[in-house]
Amino acid sequence: MTEYGLIGFPLEHSASASYFNDKFHRLGIKAHYRLFPLPNISEFPSFLASHPFLCGLNVTSPHKIAVIDYLDELDPLAHDVGAVNTIRIERSTSSYSLKGYNTDVVGFRQSLIPHLKRFGHGAALILGNGGASKAVRKALDQLQIEHLTLSRHCSTENIGLLPYQDFDWERLQDFSIVINATPLGMPPHEDECPRIDYSRLSDRHLCYDLIYNPPKTLFLQRAESQGAMYVNGREMLEAQAEAAYHIWSR
Repeated sequence: MTEYGLIGFPLEHSASASYFNDKFHRLGIKAHYRLFPLPNISEFPSFLASHPFLCGLNVTSPHKIAVIDYLDELDPLAHDVGAVNTIRIERSTSSYSLKGYNTDVVGFRQSLIPHLKRFGHGAALILGNGGASKAVRKALDQLQIEHLTLSRHCSTENIGLLPYQDFDWERLQDFSIVINATPLGMPPHEDECPRIDYSRLSDRHLCYDLIYNPPKTLFLQRAESQGAMYVNGREMLEAQAEAAYHIWSR
């Protein structure tokens, strides 16, 4: 049977397997989707060798950037973003080739568009600078929304990036969209959230968390308590999953 799956670590929170397996069952497709916890990306070659029926993979934290070194080819968008969340595996009798794509961009963009009539008048503040954040920045560029990224690990020389401690929280009124692109709030960090000044949020803000499990993270709970509108990452998950399926089924 044809196999697909997700690599990353940890994966207990992921809904990808249920989403795709339900889809395969509904469409009568003889395929199965599995979760493959992979603590270290250096295990990737041996993992592939031990799963000869894999035809496609999704990639999640913390491997969206590091996996690029193991691929044979990158789609132009994935190359531009600098992160991969979808891999198409082309197999022959004795070998295989791997091409990386990024469907997070279209997933985030499609899920954000319905909110832009109300919140698209200002800039976006992105929390975190990992692979998911890179896709968010690209989507915002496509939508012509200005953005600034806060990160624990960056220097002041990085254009568009700023350390958390250097951000003046009085400026939060200049940003209508605040996006959590960190793993804080995801199992096993459900009791954590980004360290921002939540008291400056209001009903003029849309707070978007890329995390969808739990449905309302501590970040979103604190945003809600200040009157902000909030959105989790479920619609993004579904939109990027459909884009990944299209890549695999070409």
